[in-house]
Amino acid sequence: MPSREKIIDHLNNVPQMPDKFTTKKKRPREMAVVLEDGCTGCEACIPFCPVDCIEHVPADKHKDAPIPPVQIRFDECIGCKICVRVCDKMSWSTIKMVQVDEFEKEYGIKIGNTYPGKSSNLLESVPSS
Repeated sequence: MPSREKIIDHLNNVPQMPDKFTTKKKRPREMAVVLEDGCTGCEACIPFCPVDCIEHVPADKHKDAPIPPVQIRFDECIGCKICVRVCDKMSWSTIKMVQVDEFEKEYGIKIGNTYPGKSSNLLESVPSS
């Protein structure tokens, strides 16, 4: 069993939860992508997102999972990497950062400078890689 000091040291790198949510003001350089095959749906990342853009995949898309994985609403993501850090420290390391240009080519989703006001760019599924 890890010592109390090791546990405290491990959790020291977990970001603080935001006091309030903000919105995207510019196009990020990188985009957070959840590897749904490895995500347990634990929700550890959700309260840490400063723009509140993480949610569960609708249950009807994951009928075999008792708890559906989470997904990023890409048009709202600011590329802050907080969800990646939280997932790495508190869960399973199933969120990766992808360069936005690469993301747009791979998923066919255009990422703008601001949040357009609707979530129109959720992926059907993101395979593990």
